[in-house]
Amino acid sequence: MDDLLPGMLDLARDGSETLTRQLTDQLRELIARGRLAPGQRLPSSRQLAGSLALSRNTVSFAIEQLAAEGYLSLSAGRRPEVTAGLSLDRRTSPRSNRAGSQRINLSAWAGGLHRADWPPVHDGPPRPFQPGLADEREFPHDAWSRFLRRAARNAPLRRDRPINHPPLQEALLGHLVVHRGIKAKASQILIVPTAQAGLTLAANALLERGDHAWIESPGYGGANVALHAAGAIVSAIPLDAQGMAISPPKDAPRLIFVTPSHQYPTGRLMPIGRRLELLRFAEATGACVIEDDYDGEFHYEARPVAALQGLATSPQVFYLGTFSKATYADIRFGYLVVPEALVDVFEIAQRHTGMLASITMQDALAEFISAGAYLGHIRRMTRLYKGRRDRMLQALAAEAGGRLSIEAPAGGMQLLARCQANDRQLSARLLEAGVVSRPLSGMLYHKTGEQGLFLGFAAWNEKEIDRAARILGRIVR
Repeated sequence: MDDLLPGMLDLARDGSETLTRQLTDQLRELIARGRLAPGQRLPSSRQLAGSLALSRNTVSFAIEQLAAEGYLSLSAGRRPEVTAGLSLDRRTSPRSNRAGSQRINLSAWAGGLHRADWPPVHDGPPRPFQPGLADEREFPHDAWSRFLRRAARNAPLRRDRPINHPPLQEALLGHLVVHRGIKAKASQILIVPTAQAGLTLAANALLERGDHAWIESPGYGGANVALHAAGAIVSAIPLDAQGMAISPPKDAPRLIFVTPSHQYPTGRLMPIGRRLELLRFAEATGACVIEDDYDGEFHYEARPVAALQGLATSPQVFYLGTFSKATYADIRFGYLVVPEALVDVFEIAQRHTGMLASITMQDALAEFISAGAYLGHIRRMTRLYKGRRDRMLQALAAEAGGRLSIEAPAGGMQLLARCQANDRQLSARLLEAGVVSRPLSGMLYHKTGEQGLFLGFAAWNEKEIDRAARILGRIVR
């Protein structure tokens, strides 16, 4: 072996990697593959250095490193020895590793992920009429950059670092009380990385496996996957003209997920009568309600209806919101307003699940809101988005004629265009032509023959809307 070992090593002397690193890596690989067996002795550092034309220090460092990692055993006056009893797979190779990964058993949840029609993924840059996007070109990036820089400079000065930043909780509460009718204390607001994270947190904290949960149909795919992941038996509740149809259930739900401000995806506003009916039903059955107000900042017709959370007389409503729609997609923070009695346990759950948001970003958002920049941006975008909604309604009517039936949403950032054609095929043809849509059938969780396209208008200017509407009209015709 003293003579053979140098021939098993191939050291490049072109300077791309140090000789010490090469020698260490190659000896480790020989041991790991079983080319050097447990108990086998290596040449002395002096002998190996001479055979390889290396300095003794280079060889000694490599041997000491491998000894520290447990590959070699060293003792005074004796040559290095491959550690006895090493349990290494001599067949290990990149190919066998790949094959082994294919034999790993996944959980039932992970095994079913590919069957969920959520989240929608579109390769490449955003394109009309991709729903759910704000127009980041209209965001006050310069002002936001100033708030971010100031927050970053202040970071070393912070001594108390609660996971939910009190200045942001206070600033956000002030906004929600005035504009959404929320009734809460600042400490009840949890700041999470995304609204989906807040939904997952609430579902995991409130549901036992086998509990019943309700979602709207058609409805938000993120709620469907979060409730199933929590082990719930999910029931799809069809909509009527006023939103989720409330009827005495065979199995009372433990949790109800609704989007009352702008139903996802129809855009319908749940009127006050149905809201009160839902709250009375939840109180009578002991169900909790997750109210997702995902784009409730944008109302175009009359004054917005107060959030369910502010109407509730019992602490059963969890209010979920996001900054990504009112600002732009990179500011993805969500927030969850929880009952006061549950704040402590939900904060522990935040820590256990790692659903924590950057304090520096929270600090910047707090100043963004407190300085009035947030409200100013929302008001400006509300005017802009209303114009884009109207433009899209006109363009689709002109290009598609009576082939699309459109419910004009009273707010929000997208609309639903119902059709008679196969919406999945239609959506695929539109995508090939450069127009993004979502088929309604992918958001239906009960048996029905409804077909339609979910189309976003907020992120696109008039020229972009007109151009995409012409493409859509041509394909629909």
